Amino acid sequence: MIMDIKNKLTELSEPDYKAFSLKFLPKDTILYGVRLAHLRKIAKEAVKKQDFSFLDEADYNIFEEKLLCGFMISYIKLPFNEKLELIKDFVTKIDSWSVCDSFCASFKFKENEKQQVFEFLQPYLKAHDEYKARFGIVMLLDHFINEEYIDRVLFLIRNVKAEGFYTKMASAWALSVCMVYFPQKTISLLEENILDTFVQNKAIQKSVESYRINEKIKNYIKTLKFGGKK
Repeated sequence: MIMDIKNKLTELSEPDYKAFSLKFLPKDTILYGVRLAHLRKIAKEAVKKQDFSFLDEADYNIFEEKLLCGFMISYIKLPFNEKLELIKDFVTKIDSWSVCDSFCASFKFKENEKQQVFEFLQPYLKAHDEYKARFGIVMLLDHFINEEYIDRVLFLIRNVKAEGFYTKMASAWALSVCMVYFPQKTISLLEENILDTFVQNKAIQKSVESYRINEKIKNYIKTLKFGGKK
């Protein structure tokens, strides 16, 4: 299994795509240069065959092998608690925004699983580690910006403790999406002037840049820029 996948990754590698990807990843990233669509396809094929040996044999220092494992975990059909344990282990290996965000976006949860997932995310949202916190925030962004959870989502984002750049960018991104679907609730949070200055200003910037938010809202939230705690 391991050599079959490694050979396939080598065959699918594109030097130009590798060079392009490296512009957005940490300088010491090791990668083949394989597009995400190919990684998802390989992961689905492995899961369909119920061959999960790659999860133990992969080289997690290589970008695509790590992300491939993340996709496999998201697609695996297991008892829910067992799947959460695999997720918990994988989060410890996240070391870039790209791995984090692609991993989070790959999940599909049943309605009756959502509350358990939400509770599972709580320690990550309180974490001081940059990527653990980003994982929690992006999971909220991808799966919980809805009527049932919006108040809790905004409360959690306002109370994120991690100080890393990629955590703050995730918080701002999440708030800009909240602004699309729940503008009044999100504006109320900005008006409190309690967010980190970078998070508040970046959330406003992203909201102003969005084509899904009307001009009246954009003009008003511009007046809230530069607020927030230092």
